[in-house]
Amino acid sequence: MHALTPTRPTLTPPTPTPLTPPTTSAFRKETVMSVLPKPSLRRTLTALSGVAAALALSVPAAGALTSGTTSGMTTATPAAHGQDAFRGRTDAAVRKSLEALVKEDGFPGALASLSDPGGRARNYTAGVGNLKTGSKVPTDGQVRIASNTKMFTATVVLQLVGEGRIDLDAPIETYLPGLVRGDGIDGHDITVRQLLQHTSGLADYDEEVVKDYLTKQQHRYFEPRELVEFGLGKKALFAPGSGWSYSNTNYVLAGLLVQKVTGRPVGEEITHRIIEPLGLRHTYWPGVGDQTIKGRHPHGYFATAPDTPYTDVTEQDPSAGWAAGGLVGTPSDLNRFLTALLDGKLLEPEQLKEMKTTVDAPDLDTVGDGHYGLGLATFKLSCGGYAWTHGGNAPGYTTRNAVTEDGRAATIAVTALPTTLPAAEHIEAALDTALCTR
Repeated sequence: MHALTPTRPTLTPPTPTPLTPPTTSAFRKETVMSVLPKPSLRRTLTALSGVAAALALSVPAAGALTSGTTSGMTTATPAAHGQDAFRGRTDAAVRKSLEALVKEDGFPGALASLSDPGGRARNYTAGVGNLKTGSKVPTDGQVRIASNTKMFTATVVLQLVGEGRIDLDAPIETYLPGLVRGDGIDGHDITVRQLLQHTSGLADYDEEVVKDYLTKQQHRYFEPRELVEFGLGKKALFAPGSGWSYSNTNYVLAGLLVQKVTGRPVGEEITHRIIEPLGLRHTYWPGVGDQTIKGRHPHGYFATAPDTPYTDVTEQDPSAGWAAGGLVGTPSDLNRFLTALLDGKLLEPEQLKEMKTTVDAPDLDTVGDGHYGLGLATFKLSCGGYAWTHGGNAPGYTTRNAVTEDGRAATIAVTALPTTLPAAEHIEAALDTALCTR
């Protein structure tokens, strides 16, 4: 891939290059499904499986905003080197997909950033950035990138593996002695790799931090070990290495691992090792107690069900995500990060290979046939093959992003969580459109 090379030749639409994710899993999808109840599309449908369900009876009437009243206005803005990069079919298709997310699915605002293999970029917006004032969505505005943070955390862990300071296949007990204990849970049996891969069997703590969200949790600060305690307070889902289940608990433990090994805060390590070297000027780790978004940003909204009022949740305490989901960033910064990661600019070849070695991840997204590596997943493309991806959900913001093997990158963001399966499907369809339309 050549997405970060200084030379920027005239764009020639590339032929999609299939990406075959390597799989070394000792278990298959049928095995996982026999061990676990069907996962509830945890990444894609947080609103359905956790947040919206938990809040169905707790939405305050005061301060609520009506959904479904957003503008259909769409704009496309070339970045510094992208004036001609996405004219034609791609440009029109992306505009149309964002307009549909606003007009048909009712998201207040939508943003997209695309870059081609030469690094040329184009940004798009639709809807409004503030339902109260009707102001425009800021071009390439900052959003809460939520679980995309896991890619950053996993990258730092793998850098430490490359430095000989962490052993991927050592038990987490080696680094955090006595911490990982519970019903069917023993840190002696769970490896660092299994944490990053979501094959540890540890349950997610998400239900505990979204319960009564608007009335109790939105502005509450959580200590990382408190989050871990929530997860460890639940019975193990399966024996380590015998199944797959997405769990934020894994990545809070990974953040604690980083801090134990380095002696520094995980946010500082992410900043010094990734954000600053790549020049991600609009991505940052929020400080303790910081509930705002610092730069230009669209407001984020929450609705508990289709056709119910939106509540502005732009200001919130991000500590419930921490190393699993605390970062703020822009769509273009996400593209730059993921492209640099896959170009080998952050990890040595051996560690990048480990990151890209996947296991089956049933119901990872709405598209299906998902695979998960070490903080990195696959996204099946309608034009053939796969792209590398992650994505994230936070109250107020949903992001989906991916990079193809030949260096095409796209990030789609909307300013609310989906409350229906079709809405979730349409976000991922918009990502596919951005990568496959030529």
